[in-house]
Amino acid sequence: MRLAKQVPLQGRDAIRVANGDPAFKVLPFQPAVIPFRRFSFVIVACCVIAGPKLAMAAQAYIIVDSKTGYILQEQKSKDKRQVGSLTKMATAAVVLDWAEHRGGSVGEVATIPPEAFTGVRENPIGFRPGDKIELRDLLYAALVQSDNIAAYTLAAHVGSKLQSLMPATGDKKFGPVDTFISQMNALAKQLKMVRTRFVNPHGIDENVKPTPFSTAEDMARLARYAMNKAGFRFYVSQKERQISFDDFGHKRNYLLRNTNELLGRDGIDGVKTGQTAKAGECLVLSANKEAQVVQQGQMTTVYPRHLIIVVLGSTNRFAEGDQLVRQGWDLYEQWVAAGRLVQPEKLL
Repeated sequence: MRLAKQVPLQGRDAIRVANGDPAFKVLPFQPAVIPFRRFSFVIVACCVIAGPKLAMAAQAYIIVDSKTGYILQEQKSKDKRQVGSLTKMATAAVVLDWAEHRGGSVGEVATIPPEAFTGVRENPIGFRPGDKIELRDLLYAALVQSDNIAAYTLAAHVGSKLQSLMPATGDKKFGPVDTFISQMNALAKQLKMVRTRFVNPHGIDENVKPTPFSTAEDMARLARYAMNKAGFRFYVSQKERQISFDDFGHKRNYLLRNTNELLGRDGIDGVKTGQTAKAGECLVLSANKEAQVVQQGQMTTVYPRHLIIVVLGSTNRFAEGDQLVRQGWDLYEQWVAAGRLVQPEKLL
């Protein structure tokens, strides 16, 4: 079984309005090979777009036009680093893929296993082994408040469902969570995240072997994929969310608060925070502006405006993330003014 195979093309095909009107189209922009006769113009345009590098304390960052995957600016975006709870974007994506393509449901009830508490230092929600909770509430807990126990429980439950769809291997060491992690890595392979290795569903990297790692560039690829899912976009857009679970016959409620302090500011609608001693402060942001409408004769073209920003190894992720969003829109406008020209090697 190759659960992670269904990877939609992003920003490659023009989307036409449902009424079939050839005079109106919505473009997640189709990049093209630039003819040689425009070579000198491309060089000038690229110099304008690149602009000066930001003075950032972060170890790595990247700014990407989400619809095309065009890299507007980056610094050490291919360097392998720990990414902490940014890992949970992959966990959620695998769960949602399973629900969408394998007949699963986020309304299913999972039981929190004792193993979910291994290596976990904090338990703000107050989960206990044996508690029962719907998968959708686990997704909220993992994505909104970055709960590690919730992420592990998702992997254990969905991993067991995935195992039932696979031929028996007879290897008792390969449990449900191992099956789930293999799907996380299969998804990474499908998305060409060639410098990424997932070893658990939550991103804990202390006393973990082998060591997990990824890059700013690969996290941007993952964010583009996940944000293409309506359910994922809704989860990560919530500033607060009340969840409930069954604590041995007693219903308990808990109000989650999003760890992303920039959510809701300047068009920021997601996506995820991460932090460990090895990873430093990490942040992935999604930012939107109203789509640009361009009229050319009888043709009306709509260009969505959507940025993905990734910050790794920061000591002040929210200040740097805010700065990168503002810089990103400046770079985006320069790119538009230069004709939205792309260099194929700068596409994710």
